[in-house]
Amino acid sequence: MPRQPASAGSEPLHVSLVAIPEAVVSTLSGIFDVMNAFAMMPLAGASPADPPPFRVEIVGMKPGSLELASRVPVPVKRAVATIVETDIIIVPSVLLGPEGWQKGRYPELVDWLSAMHRRGALPCSACSGIFLLAETGLFDGKEATVHFHYGNAFAKAFPQVPINPERVLVISGKREELISSGASMTWHDLVLYLIGRHAGATAAQAVARAFALQWHQDGLAPYIVFEGRSDHGDVAIKAAQDWVAGHFSVINPLEEMVRRSGLTERTFKRRFAAAIGLSPIAYVQRLRIEDAKRRLERTEASVDEISWQVGYEEPAFFRRLFRRVTGLAPGAYRRRFRIPDYAKPGLKP
Repeated sequence: MPRQPASAGSEPLHVSLVAIPEAVVSTLSGIFDVMNAFAMMPLAGASPADPPPFRVEIVGMKPGSLELASRVPVPVKRAVATIVETDIIIVPSVLLGPEGWQKGRYPELVDWLSAMHRRGALPCSACSGIFLLAETGLFDGKEATVHFHYGNAFAKAFPQVPINPERVLVISGKREELISSGASMTWHDLVLYLIGRHAGATAAQAVARAFALQWHQDGLAPYIVFEGRSDHGDVAIKAAQDWVAGHFSVINPLEEMVRRSGLTERTFKRRFAAAIGLSPIAYVQRLRIEDAKRRLERTEASVDEISWQVGYEEPAFFRRLFRRVTGLAPGAYRRRFRIPDYAKPGLKP
């Protein structure tokens, strides 16, 4: 484990924030500012005499200005080749192009990440930063998370890493030293976890208040937009998908899908599950819940009315299903995702 910051006279933990050309500036700069909060601004309960718990440096392949994915330059302070010891390594979000993640682009950086882990450093990824960390092999057979939009791409690139895109924060390894956070702004959860782990819960709460950060305690399921697989190559199942996409609210959609396919019900269910990864009924349920989410976000219809519109005659069943799929009750989902009145066009404060 990395050393713990002591109270008086101790050296702060060294945090290496890795910058590569694919990195996203918002995540990198956000992590930098929040973890430097103790040195930059007064925090409730902190004494001016207290040493900051962290010293954050932006590191990379070489020092100097580096243009990131959004073409914004950041100053890289040190080359990783000159760093022989560090306590925490954070790889921020990276932007994947149409060709996906290209393995082998940073062999020296991957070797350095592995060497620092052997010396006790905590490797952490924010969002898609796990693509770079996974090249070390440290996460093989260990649970991790990634942005849900990159879940399939990561699973194909690193099938040996169990990936859980619906999870906010995953801590793995025998020493709880392999840390990954999920989609986009869950870097908030990552830095609050690191602050709580190394500087205490009070410090984490003070930073959360100062920056108005929130833990994503409901998980990421409410944010995930369901998109069924369509690259499976089964023509009969694809035709059923196309039909049910516009008719999921009808009574007994499974019966109609089977009839249109020309297959026996047993064969249809088997081929559907093999192609999509879900049973036909589960697939219909996901389509209905996805439509209900949009209606909750964009209309004033009651939950009971929406239940009927998407194909459920029993609102109680709909509520239970909605909560099971999204992790939130329909009313809580509406409060979370609808545009607040103060942000609607044409409304004055």
